[in-house]
Amino acid sequence: MKKMKLAFLAIATLVLLATSTGCGGGGGGGSNDDYVTPVAVSGSSGVSGSGSGSSESGSGSSSTSSGSGSESTNGSGSESGNSGGSGGSTSISVPEGFVLVPGTRFSGTGILHSEVFLAGRMITIPSLLVCDHEVTQAEYKQRCSFHGERPSSTYGDGDNYPAYNVSWYDAINYCNKRSLAENLTPCYTVSGVDFSGDVLIPTQYIPGSPWDAVTCDFNANGYRLPTEAEWEYLARGGNLTNDGQTIYSGSNGPESVAWYKENASDVGESSQDYGTHPVKSKEKNGLNLYDMTGNVFEWCWDWGGTINNNTPSTGVDYNSMVRVGRGGAWNSTRQSCYVFYRGNLPPYYNEGNFLGFRVVRSVSN
Repeated sequence: MKKMKLAFLAIATLVLLATSTGCGGGGGGGSNDDYVTPVAVSGSSGVSGSGSGSSESGSGSSSTSSGSGSESTNGSGSESGNSGGSGGSTSISVPEGFVLVPGTRFSGTGILHSEVFLAGRMITIPSLLVCDHEVTQAEYKQRCSFHGERPSSTYGDGDNYPAYNVSWYDAINYCNKRSLAENLTPCYTVSGVDFSGDVLIPTQYIPGSPWDAVTCDFNANGYRLPTEAEWEYLARGGNLTNDGQTIYSGSNGPESVAWYKENASDVGESSQDYGTHPVKSKEKNGLNLYDMTGNVFEWCWDWGGTINNNTPSTGVDYNSMVRVGRGGAWNSTRQSCYVFYRGNLPPYYNEGNFLGFRVVRSVSN
């Protein structure tokens, strides 16, 4: 029986190879706009809130959507959440399998329990094209190869299952390669690394590694990881007030929206429900995003660290040797699936059968 790894515990020692070959080159290809739905997005606005937070009640209905077949449903997105303000309306092309989420600015009253949306912290969130599902194994293999442990039938193996055993470096590599393949401008720069060819990806801590000095152009139109603030904004359905909050993404009970410890790990390896599950097989949240709670933890851009009201929107600006992951996983407790729960792991760690990611793209208003 394979040893099951516990989600986001501190990793003291890892015996791994120093480097490994990642994906092949991303060739040219058609624009992502070849299959799009035009949607108008308005300018962003300031938000504030007051009132009490939510508590877990266990409510929520049964799951409705199937995880088989195509990855995508609608690409129209939701205009709800924090809205208002002025500014012209711009027509945005929304690719299949993505949702358009208008940006916003946060300032004022902090959100109960959140360690990100703190009182007095100023956060700007751009309008985003957000993948409505976690990157699948089929999508990942189209651009990259698994160089750690490959997905297995024990934990979920198939085109429509989420990619896992993926390090933060792997996710960065995937984003740039997919951007290049779709004629978009890559967001990430790593000194000395050409993402159009084979890439050597560190699989252990290397002092002074250029991968830990990676920079992100948040104005580029390519694929990237969400910042931690963006991720929590999305998980909260775009609601940055203290009214109408839910403990999980889209529900006050995990069953309807999440694969987590009680329905995917405690069932035992002999159960067909053990491990990860096809994406979009639970209910979506208010922004039409699936699996923001459970299934696999999702890497974010940010370094791990304590946030205060002076922390930039893009997170702490120092190398803490760990990167943030959010959302909980199939083997996570209820508490680890809360929308405000923060986890972290070393960015080279690629042995997590609970660890994946989702991609976003910045949109210019």
